[in-house]
Amino acid sequence: MPNRQRTDAGEKHVQATGFVPRETADLRGRPGGPLTLRYGPRAVVVVGGLPGSGKSTLLRRWDAPATLIDPRTTRLACQARMPAALPYPVYRPAVRLLHLLRTRAAFHRPGPLLVHDCGSRWWMRRALAHWARRSGRELHVVLLAVRPAEALAGQHARARTAAPRTFRLHVRGTARLLAAVERSGRAAFPGARSVLLADAASRERLAGVRFDAGQ
Repeated sequence: MPNRQRTDAGEKHVQATGFVPRETADLRGRPGGPLTLRYGPRAVVVVGGLPGSGKSTLLRRWDAPATLIDPRTTRLACQARMPAALPYPVYRPAVRLLHLLRTRAAFHRPGPLLVHDCGSRWWMRRALAHWARRSGRELHVVLLAVRPAEALAGQHARARTAAPRTFRLHVRGTARLLAAVERSGRAAFPGARSVLLADAASRERLAGVRFDAGQ
């Protein structure tokens, strides 16, 4: 993996001052203490991974002073307005379009932005890069690279499972993205200033996030 950032050197200093991801940082298989990630005041941080990989849990743990964009929020808001008898697949395209519009609009708000996204869809990665560039923001990625079996267990633990076909598509897309990161580093995610990889164990090290780097 090109330009991999080390996190094991000066571990105590990093834990005390926070870790500023640059280029590609790979925490997989690297034990250690809790880390607080640090980004710039207007950074966009995309938290990606398979359904059930722990994205929502991580974002709740961070509880950061940032605008959070989560597709589930849009879905629940739409469901609350729709007749209970109307199946979700009927209006799912409208929900997805509304989520895209909300995501694009959020890039023009003040302050930092956290984006909950699987990361497996190439067109969404390009859209996020485009919106970040147009709004003058730095784009960063935290990719939860957990195994499919672990993600399925996470889905069952939250009592909310993805359709088998949908999950298989995510698995293939995420595998392609991880392979691209292994080959090309952060260039695999267009426009990203950094990509941080964490497995199920190192995910628990990500204790918090601050948006004060460079200040």
